[in-house]
Amino acid sequence: MAATKSRPPKSKSWLLSILLFGTLIAMSLVSLTNPKRSSDKEFADAPEVSISEITRGYSAGRFSKISVRDNKVFITTTTGAVLQSYKESRDTVSQLGWNDPSNSTIVEVENREAQNMLMAILPDLLFLLLVVCGLIWLFRGIARSQSTAMSFGKSRAKVADATQVKTRFKDVAGMEESKEDLMEVVDFLKNPKKYTSIGAKIPKGVLLVGAPGTGKTLLARAVAGESGVPFFSIAGSEFVEMFVGVGASRVRDLFAKAKRNSPCIIFIDEIDAVGRQRGGAGFGGGHDEREQTLNQILTEMDGFEQETNVIVIAATNRPDVLDQALLRPGRFDRRIFIDRPDLVAREQILEVHTRNKKMAKKINLTLIARKTVGLTGADLENIMNEAAIFAAKRKHKTVSQQDIDDAVEKVALGPEKRSRKLSEKEKSITAYHELGHAIVGYLCPESDDLHKISIVSRGSTLGVTWFLPQEDQYTTSRTKFLDEICGLLGGRAAEELIFKEITTGASNDLERASVIARNMAMRYGMGNDDIGLVTYGEKQGTMFLGVDPATTRNYSEEQACHIDDFVRETISKQYVRALGILKKHKSKLDKLTKILLKKETMSKEEFVEIFTGKKPKKRK
Repeated sequence: MAATKSRPPKSKSWLLSILLFGTLIAMSLVSLTNPKRSSDKEFADAPEVSISEITRGYSAGRFSKISVRDNKVFITTTTGAVLQSYKESRDTVSQLGWNDPSNSTIVEVENREAQNMLMAILPDLLFLLLVVCGLIWLFRGIARSQSTAMSFGKSRAKVADATQVKTRFKDVAGMEESKEDLMEVVDFLKNPKKYTSIGAKIPKGVLLVGAPGTGKTLLARAVAGESGVPFFSIAGSEFVEMFVGVGASRVRDLFAKAKRNSPCIIFIDEIDAVGRQRGGAGFGGGHDEREQTLNQILTEMDGFEQETNVIVIAATNRPDVLDQALLRPGRFDRRIFIDRPDLVAREQILEVHTRNKKMAKKINLTLIARKTVGLTGADLENIMNEAAIFAAKRKHKTVSQQDIDDAVEKVALGPEKRSRKLSEKEKSITAYHELGHAIVGYLCPESDDLHKISIVSRGSTLGVTWFLPQEDQYTTSRTKFLDEICGLLGGRAAEELIFKEITTGASNDLERASVIARNMAMRYGMGNDDIGLVTYGEKQGTMFLGVDPATTRNYSEEQACHIDDFVRETISKQYVRALGILKKHKSKLDKLTKILLKKETMSKEEFVEIFTGKKPKKRK
């Protein structure tokens, strides 16, 4: 947990502001409400007489009231006239003879000297108070800034104790092998003597590697929840700041806290932010801040001090950029690769994400799992959330199968854009194009299974023909590649066959077909004799994370010509093949197009029934 001191609450700042504002108002009121100035106005124009005359008039009973205010004397006669006079400051009422009890004249004495003195110094006191308050506020701000500056080197890791982490391995679906590897870590944290008694050492570090969204952070939380030990979590980017030495200081502080709470787990997410290879691009040498941070991590994980019972779990989707010293045994002894979930794992993940949702009784999660090939756990969670949103918008009480199907299509293909109005000619071209894909793909034996045809705009596409594999595939044959190319070219072939014209709608199809044909020649050894069983182009990076790495050209111009010739010939042959299939079934193409233009969407079952004249067999 961060050791920085928190700023004072806003309420204190507001209180100080109100105090300063009130001081200014009080100073203004003092100057406006001076009693000396306000109460003497009624005698301003009164005639002045001598003090001896007032004494004679008092004795004669000609006055009804005498008011003595400091050295001023104000007289009200019995007739209502007003007079004023001045006396010596040492003269008192007794000395002047104005204290006769038998005299009916009212004599009032108001000594305002002390009051006037207070009013005179009150503005100065208020100004002094204002200055003091300002200085207090200024010094507190300086103290806060110094406290923040001194806390830069403190770790900002979030700490969760055993009661705060609720995630368990049962909440993590589809990663059975990964969970088995991590169960050993959990068992060691619970029963360390079981391993140390026979000389075994628990791995000091576990590196979780996988594509974004595959559940690396979720798996780390499950380890913390199962082991019941303190859990320190921090992102790799939180170590490095603009100040030199801050990253290394935070690493030291993090491991010092972890050792005081051992046994415990430190989870570093996106460790590639500080664990990149030293001396490469973006590093300025031994003084570089990130390099110093990495050096400190290396020392803390496997330095002079041993037997700390602190296990580091790190996650990354860029293992290719990590420093070799970080990956060696003794630091990250174990690497766990988390793949995208297969069919069974996807179904299990979907079951986990239906626990907190009101689902209809007959939900086929297996069918949904078949439609989501290649999606990660985060994608599946998003699909179920979108399905719940669909159900709420449609005022359903439970999430139905249709809601989930629509959510899958929205996530995989993009949202529908029914507001995009196409002309009748454009709709016809789109319908023929999509049915060209469907017919050619359906008749190619190695093509994936047809799922749906639609001419409703989604995302940037005007229509879509959706093919789905029956099951997860880990190898691909040469025949399947050729059938995929043929199916991709079916849309362009249909346009040329019907309209004797071609449009830009096939641009993405040609791009994908070219990539498949070029990979056949350069990566898979599926080219012709001129190319041979040689791979061309040096890959720089890893492919299992779904990122296409950079390629370095390591072949001659002659071989480049052979590769280009193979790509061109392969695509040309498959285009002729697609055109031949559509010419043979042109009447069915026209019939299907008329129906698709009316319905806008066609399922596989409807397509097969119209195309073959028979109802398709139901899948078990």
